[in-house]
Amino acid sequence: MGKRDELIAKYADDLRNKCGMEPDMALLTKVTIGCGPAIYNADASTVAASQAGELETVKNNFLVKKLGLTDGPELTAAVNAVIETYGKSERNKYRAVVYYMLTKHFKKEAVYG
Repeated sequence: MGKRDELIAKYADDLRNKCGMEPDMALLTKVTIGCGPAIYNADASTVAASQAGELETVKNNFLVKKLGLTDGPELTAAVNAVIETYGKSERNKYRAVVYYMLTKHFKKEAVYG
């Protein structure tokens, strides 16, 4: 099993045990690949949910640019809802898991089709 496969397994475990959802492994794999080399960097692989600038980056670079959504208060609300689902006290919120949940939230799986 390669490093990426190990990370995908870790992300799936987080989705099951911390977020209470059964992951679509094909979609999770595509979202993880879409994150690129960031998943191998300790800092870039996580989302610092307590930093407003980081949440803006998720909104602008992922929701607007990648998923093609229009910026608005519903995007911020969705990011906050995902962070809440993951658990505010959870120290390591993996970027691939957050992106996966946002993709599911907005029903944008086709972007990874």
